[in-house]
Amino acid sequence: MSAVNNWNSTQHFWLIIFGFVVAFIPRFVPLMLFTKQAIPEWFNEWMKFVPTSLFTALVVKDIFIDSSSYALILNNYALMISAVMVIFVAYRTRSMVVSVIVGLAGVFLLSMFL
Repeated sequence: MSAVNNWNSTQHFWLIIFGFVVAFIPRFVPLMLFTKQAIPEWFNEWMKFVPTSLFTALVVKDIFIDSSSYALILNNYALMISAVMVIFVAYRTRSMVVSVIVGLAGVFLLSMFL
């Protein structure tokens, strides 16, 4: 990190331009490809599962893995019970707002008592 602090303004400018290009290309190329041809139905069906799988991966990592040592945690009861509550509420209500509120309230209350 100390090498970046010694850079001049031109180097910072090119770093910003490079960052823009790296962030822009993965968004622009699929946009150009999919505007000229129809997206297959199987791809649309498959893409419906991406948000759920990403969300599950993030939540499971936060509940069961310690971020400092990457060790498996099985005694984080407040988060585990809250996760089950959120799954139940999300399945029953199909409401993101209600699920988030139940999850936050569950973590807050259960962490006070467990």
